[in-house]
Amino acid sequence: MPADPDDQAVATLRARLGQEVAQLAAPNLEEATKDGIRHWAMAVGDRDPKWTDASYAASTRFRAITAPPSMLYGFDVRAIGDRSGLAGYHSQFGGAVHEWYRPIFRNTPVQLKVHSRDIVELPPDSRGRVFRQESECTFTDPDGLVLARTWPWGSRTKRRSGALDTQYEGLELASYSPDDIDAIAARYAREQELIRGATVRWWEDVAVGDALGPLTRGPWTRTTSLNFLQGIGGLFMLSHSFWYEYLRRHPGAGIRNDLGIPEGPIRAHWEDEFARRTGVPAAYNWGPEIVGWLTTACTYWCGDDGWLQRLAVEIHRFNLVGDLMTVAGSVTAKTLAGDCGVVDGDLWLRDQRGEDTATGTFRIVLPRRKTGLSDNDATEHRQRSFPRP
Repeated sequence: MPADPDDQAVATLRARLGQEVAQLAAPNLEEATKDGIRHWAMAVGDRDPKWTDASYAASTRFRAITAPPSMLYGFDVRAIGDRSGLAGYHSQFGGAVHEWYRPIFRNTPVQLKVHSRDIVELPPDSRGRVFRQESECTFTDPDGLVLARTWPWGSRTKRRSGALDTQYEGLELASYSPDDIDAIAARYAREQELIRGATVRWWEDVAVGDALGPLTRGPWTRTTSLNFLQGIGGLFMLSHSFWYEYLRRHPGAGIRNDLGIPEGPIRAHWEDEFARRTGVPAAYNWGPEIVGWLTTACTYWCGDDGWLQRLAVEIHRFNLVGDLMTVAGSVTAKTLAGDCGVVDGDLWLRDQRGEDTATGTFRIVLPRRKTGLSDNDATEHRQRSFPRP
């Protein structure tokens, strides 16, 4: 009996565990430029002025524009982790653990190294075998200082028309009346109230059970998807000779559309027909986009003097075109670690059906009245790592 090609592909991936993942395409961004930071903030809907307003940022602890934490995904598509191998299997972002150690200042070059950690076979679904690929990503500046690390994972499922993933069965696309849209617009008009900004949130003032949010996102549309694409770039976002050169090197990357033209699988994020081939009934949002929303809820809440140290996100299913989401959370614990006031909590992303499509946990370091605010010396912040309670 001939060897199963999927088993051979998995064996090849296992042989590469621990190795650095090659960079197959140019990064989306090599530096955290002011324009790149603005594009990312707009892509995830983050209105905090410290990311984009130089005058405001000069008054914060870092005295300069820095990048939103979730912008780690905007530099290089490899930030989602290794998704190589397994031809004929679609890749979907499953979640990640993130730790941030230093701010990324405007115009800082950011370098990324990705190592494959594991590939695990999961129980099969209606389309066949399912695998989980796990990676470790390390983000550094040109001096080798570690800015952040992440541990992302993704699922690999057989691409097949007509076979819906069971978690999407029975879901109907949402529609909205003019009154519904007016109510959503009113929610967005109040978003500014969630931004803590320069008002210090002292650790002593926080209590277990305190709420984060609610932060509105959506209704998600194909335009929303393309707007996010401006922030994240994409491995398959190539045109003309660049695309056909890529296809010569990676012929399996092109999947023919209804006109017979090869396109990349990234189009599942705006094309219903191709999304159905991946087991999802309609175009769906991006995993790093969800991370961006949960991150925004945290940085809105902690204010300019707080530090989002850790965020773990698990995506249970993606949001479909038309979905209206609410990000919310609560504080679950308060602890001390040396001079650090530490707050832990839960987060969830809930759609208009009342279902939690993603959940997460956060750890935020807040200033204490006993020790006062951190000094505002930007040079020191470039050189030192934030504490890891």
